[in-house]
Amino acid sequence: MNKALDRKEKMDARSQQVASLLMPLIDFFYPPFRRFMPLQTFRYAACGGANQALNLIIYYISYNFIFNKEVWDLEFIAFEPHIAAFIIAFIVTFPIGFLLARYVVFSDSEVKGRKQAGSYFIIAGICILLNYGLLKLFVEVFHWYPTPSMLLNIVLVVSFSFFSQKRFAFKSVG
Repeated sequence: MNKALDRKEKMDARSQQVASLLMPLIDFFYPPFRRFMPLQTFRYAACGGANQALNLIIYYISYNFIFNKEVWDLEFIAFEPHIAAFIIAFIVTFPIGFLLARYVVFSDSEVKGRKQAGSYFIIAGICILLNYGLLKLFVEVFHWYPTPSMLLNIVLVVSFSFFSQKRFAFKSVG
């Protein structure tokens, strides 16, 4: 049990170190936006924007090169290439997004880490369903190109995610 606790403490320390490097960098670019949004919203936009850019890059590479625009057949289930690419991108960006939200954006939250992670996971689950449903709608019903569809998807789901995270997963006292 001590090893697990030591590992958790080391990860928290590393995450806080990364946050202490990122926050001043992000905050440096904040002054021109001060009139339009609070610092927390700007940090969310910066962290979320960077994470979503990574998501879109991974999605594009997965869709076009890993799955080569073909169905991903696992014998017991098959995924359309746009859904398979979404899954790969999500697996990479989900933990990054949580750590950025916890240590950079909502660092003033007094909610315990486990509760944050649980709430974040539930919100992410809802976002997955929104992503999945919207992507299916845009690509398969509206016949839009997958990458622009994913871009619109990101804008809609990120808006929902911010307000949900702020209100539930990372709420602060006061």
